[in-house]
Formats: sequence, structure tokens, C-alpha cells
Amino acid sequence: MTVEVGFCGYSHHKKGYQDQRQSGLTSYLFRLQIEGTATITHHHKTYPISKGDLFLGKPGDPYRIFTPGNQDSIDYHIFCQGSWIDQWWESSRLPAITNLHLDEKLLGLWRHLTIEERRPKQEKNPDLARYLLQALCLSIEQSINDVSHKVDRPFIVTQMMRYIEEQATTAFKVEEVAAHVNLSVSRALHLFKEHTGQTIIQYALDIRLATALNQMQYSSMTLEHIAENCGFNTYPYFHRVFKKHFGQSPGQFRRQQSS
Repeated sequence: MTVEVGFCGYSHHKKGYQDQRQSGLTSYLFRLQIEGTATITHHHKTYPISKGDLFLGKPGDPYRIFTPGNQDSIDYHIFCQGSWIDQWWESSRLPAITNLHLDEKLLGLWRHLTIEERRPKQEKNPDLARYLLQALCLSIEQSINDVSHKVDRPFIVTQMMRYIEEQATTAFKVEEVAAHVNLSVSRALHLFKEHTGQTIIQYALDIRLATALNQMQYSSMTLEHIAENCGFNTYPYFHRVFKKHFGQSPGQFRRQQSS
């Protein structure tokens, strides 16, 4: 399936700016407000835009953007198209406007794609640009889904989940998770269990096991190396946790996969 980046970059407007496309957008548009404010009119409805607001528009959508001239307005934006984007757009069904936490991982992907697109044509790697755009789309979807869960799950719990996901394969401590979100250990443990149904350690174990499964299937590392690499420290501990969770030993699972 095809993915094509038409334009990817950022804008810093100091004297105001407007762009009106009454005949509709010619490609998909992702626009993230980083600083300042703006006003977007989309399908004849006007939205005030502030820091963290992400706008998603599709080809054919009437669109108008206005930024006032009494401020610095900074945004990241991408125009893109292709069959992969078509399919992702239809399956994700994301809202036109969402206020996101400006996560460094999301912004990092956006910057990486911007830098790649700025290269001279002969220096560009189209495969890398395609993969970066796909990763950005999926990260946007995850960020929006995180926001949609705020009603049932406080954002501070989502922050703990993201931290655990990053640190799960290391020997992190529960105290570090609590400190990351400026909570006491007892409060962090209570909130996490209340809103996820799991303890912090159980959630980390699920991530470690998923990582181990992936490495067992797609690498030739020894089981002892995988145990260490995925945060279990010792193979006997990995063996015990794996067998309890999946009903078979790591060795039996790997032999089953190779048969």
C-alpha cells in the first residue's frame, strides 16, 4: 500500500496568517498547535485552537485557518496521501479536533520526518519517510485514544503506563514510577490498580512477556539472553513466570514455533 508525504514541516507565524480552501483540501492534513492560538473552520464549524490541539482533515473537506497577528503561533503540519493512509483513516475514525499532551515521542517522530523531507531529492530515503509517517499516524491514534480514556482513567495513570512501557525491560523500581508523576508510592499503587485492574508489577510483567515472545519468535538469542534482555534478570525466574502465564515452558514454546 502506498504512502506519500506531500509536505511536512513547521510554521512560526509572528504577523498573523490565513489560508482558505473552500473547494476542499487536496490531501490529508495533520496540524498540531505547539504555541499560541488559531481558529480553524472545518465543515462550516469554527474551532478555537490552542496549544496541544491536533486537527485532522481529509481530502475534500472545506478548510480555513486563521492566526492572529498579536502573538507567536507555532504549528507542525503534514500533507499526505496514499492507500495506506486511506485505510488507516477509515479504520481509526478519529475526531477532527483533539487536545493532546505534547509527548516528546510524538514530537520526535514529527521532527524526524520533517528533517528527512528537507533532504535534497537525491539524498532522501523514501522507505524511511514512509515508515516514519506510518509510525506517526499510529502514535497519533494511540495519543488520541489515551485522551478518550481520560473519563475512565486519569491522565496521571496513563503517564505511569507510558513510563512503565519504556522502562519495563530494565530493573526499575515502583518508587521511580511514583516519582515520575510526583505521587507517593502508596497513592501511585492505589491509583494504578484502581484504574487498570493490575498492579504496576503485573503490568510490567505483561510487557516483559510480550517482548520475550517477540524475541523468541524473531531472533536466535538464547533463552537465557532473552530472559536477561527482557528484564527478568535470571532464567529460572523467567521460566517460572512464563510457564505460569502460558502453561508451557519457554523451551517448549520455542520448539513449537520452529516445528
